[in-house]
Parts: sequence; structure tokens; C-alpha cells
Amino acid sequence: MVNNLLVVRLRGTINVREPVKRNLEQLHLTKRFRATIIPDTPDYRGMLIAAKDHVAWCPINSSFISKLIKGRGRKEGWKPLRLKEIKEMNFKSFSDLAKSLEKGEIVLKEVKGMKPFFALSPPRGGFKRSTRRMYAQGGILGENPELISIVEKMI
Repeated sequence: MVNNLLVVRLRGTINVREPVKRNLEQLHLTKRFRATIIPDTPDYRGMLIAAKDHVAWCPINSSFISKLIKGRGRKEGWKPLRLKEIKEMNFKSFSDLAKSLEKGEIVLKEVKGMKPFFALSPPRGGFKRSTRRMYAQGGILGENPELISIVEKMI
């Protein structure tokens, strides 16, 4: 089983170094409050470490993936994903798609007809920690085990 990571961009686009900007574009995190799901591989870890001052990440399970797809999944044209479109992608339900993503059978960017990222809103109630510091320093950036609760407020 391949572990997956939820990655959320929390900082803006001003004064971002060029290599970091390329990494964020490859992760489909071009704007603030965008999220994506990636496999936990050494290549992706290197990209995350290079962009650690702009993103936060944590491990994710299939139940939260399903909730994220239902709440913020979009097809081309920014229209919400419905069960009809999920069935056209050869999946039985949202949870079936989430389980396939969790097992590593498919990658989010390879799902036809679905955007490879989720556009989130700012968290209800605001951030309780600094958005300019790493998690170990009292902030929310970098590897953050509390990110799931923050993203729940952003869906």
C-alpha cells in the first residue's frame, strides 16, 4: 500500500524563488489555498522539502479523501463532481475513487475529467497558529499532523 500525502499551499505567490515556483507548479499548487494528493515517494518528498516555506502536508486516509472529493472536487469548467461523472470515470462511488487513490492504483492527476487539485476557502475561524513558521516552531508550515483539522474547516 502506497501512503498518500495531502499537500496544501498556505502562502502566496509574491517573492517565491524560481525553483520553488517550478515545484509548486508541478504539484498543481499555483495559488494560495490549493490542495492536492500525492504519493509519498522520495521524489515528491524532495519537492515538498524545497517548498516547505509555502506548503503544509500530512498523511491522509481514504475517508478524508472521499470527503474532500465530495466537497471540493471539480470537473473541467469548475463544475462540481457528481456521482454521474464518477460513474463515467469507471468508479462506483466517491469512496471507491478514494480507495483507489489510497491504494496507489491511480494518481489524482491521472483521473480523466477531474481537476488535479482542490480549491479550498480560508479556514472558518482563522488560523490558530502562525502561517509564517514551521510546525515545530509554533506555525503550520511543513509536515503538520494537525493539517486535517485545518482542512476540514476549509472545505
